[in-house]
Amino acid sequence: MSLFDDTRLDDPAALSAADHLLRRLATAGARVRAELEASEDVLSKLTSDGFRPRAVVAVGRDARLVRAVLETVCPVPFLAWPGPGLPGWAGPLDLVVVLGGATEDPDAVSAAGEAVRRGCGLMVAAPEDSPVAIASAGLRHAIRLPSQSDDQLASAVAVLQALHQMELGPEVDHKAVASMLDDVAIECSPNKDVASNPAKDLALVLADALPLVWGGSVLAARAARRVVEAFRLASGRPALAADAGHLLPVLNQPPRDLFADPFDKQEELRPALVVLDDGMEDGGVAEQRRKLEDKAQAHDVRVYIVTQANGTDIARYAALTQHGRYAAAYLGLGLGRYGTATDADPAEPGIPSEDPAW
Repeated sequence: MSLFDDTRLDDPAALSAADHLLRRLATAGARVRAELEASEDVLSKLTSDGFRPRAVVAVGRDARLVRAVLETVCPVPFLAWPGPGLPGWAGPLDLVVVLGGATEDPDAVSAAGEAVRRGCGLMVAAPEDSPVAIASAGLRHAIRLPSQSDDQLASAVAVLQALHQMELGPEVDHKAVASMLDDVAIECSPNKDVASNPAKDLALVLADALPLVWGGSVLAARAARRVVEAFRLASGRPALAADAGHLLPVLNQPPRDLFADPFDKQEELRPALVVLDDGMEDGGVAEQRRKLEDKAQAHDVRVYIVTQANGTDIARYAALTQHGRYAAAYLGLGLGRYGTATDADPAEPGIPSEDPAW
């Protein structure tokens, strides 16, 4: 087990060495603005034109985030398809939405090519010279949103805005999303010390723990999955995001050994419960949270709550996810996995390559 060095969280040299990771987190709001500005011409001409598809099939990066936002309000059936290809019933009456990045995603490329072959309605959010954009070139009337970066959230916000204008989803205030991300960047800035930085504080909680992350609403649960991906990459340790029914048994922990050697590398890590609270607690969600917190308290499991109850649905999701990513960056920094000459430099710090529809 790697030992966590909390002095690295405020050490100018260590923070400087991790600047390439932290800077990308800090510019998340700017990437959302750039994405929407690049798509402005396309979006300005986009309306429903009285046409409503029979169904919408989303494929690729963050397809399930789009589904989480639209599923309860979309006036037609909505499916996040894991790929490859498309479901057998998809055809000219359906709209296929492909979220692709600059790097090759075989499933997204396959879906775009299959949509062209079947004559489906097609919306593509990808850089103009990307494999997905090239695969969709054969369909003249496809809607093409030119992504400016490999930022999954920025691309998803542009897609959600386009679907809103086609009367298939709720309004998305991209400025509010960008502003919320800016606020998180200020709150979790490396220039703020541990005493005033919630992300560094969470990193300290997880320094010697296995994260269990829970979000009660659909979007908070989606954020929880993104956050555990970041924790896994930053720490090299297991981390779990699940519903309350799956987390409750994991909270059955033996009493803490007060005499355990904190420097014993063989000492088993205990879990810590991280609750993502987006303010959307109905009666059922509140009851699940109460059970989790009571069980954690009864078994001496630390509980840390990340709250973002203001703003639009997607803005709250973005803020919760970004808080987790900052905490992951500081966790990796304290464990010596980031902020060194040999640390990883992923496109999104703390975000590994993943099943695009996960």
